[in-house]
Amino acid sequence: MAFLDELKDRAMDLGRAGVAKSKQLAEITRLSLNNASEEDAIKKAYMEIGKLYYAERGMAPEAAYTALCEKITAAKINIEENKARIDELKAEGNVSDADIPTVETNVPPEEPASEEEPGSDKP
Repeated sequence: MAFLDELKDRAMDLGRAGVAKSKQLAEITRLSLNNASEEDAIKKAYMEIGKLYYAERGMAPEAAYTALCEKITAAKINIEENKARIDELKAEGNVSDADIPTVETNVPPEEPASEEEPGSDKP
């Protein structure tokens, strides 16, 4: 009978260890997902900082930001040139917007800097 009691105790210990391990794994997963959400919030805040800086200082950036602001400005110029060429091609070939495949981008639209932005030196 002692053998069966010992076997039963071992099985219960293994079961408790399994439950404890499952709880740990569930908490690790929850915390990892929480961290991913926080990292996404950081990325969005960085992007907003960059958009705000470019809107306010993009044409006269500090030295450390000159190359990045120039890349943005050059990309904007290329976009406008591409849009103009698209319009020309549409006119030449009688192409409608319905004929053109949609291209998704992850770049958020730029918002103009308002004069009431927090941290602004303007009254």
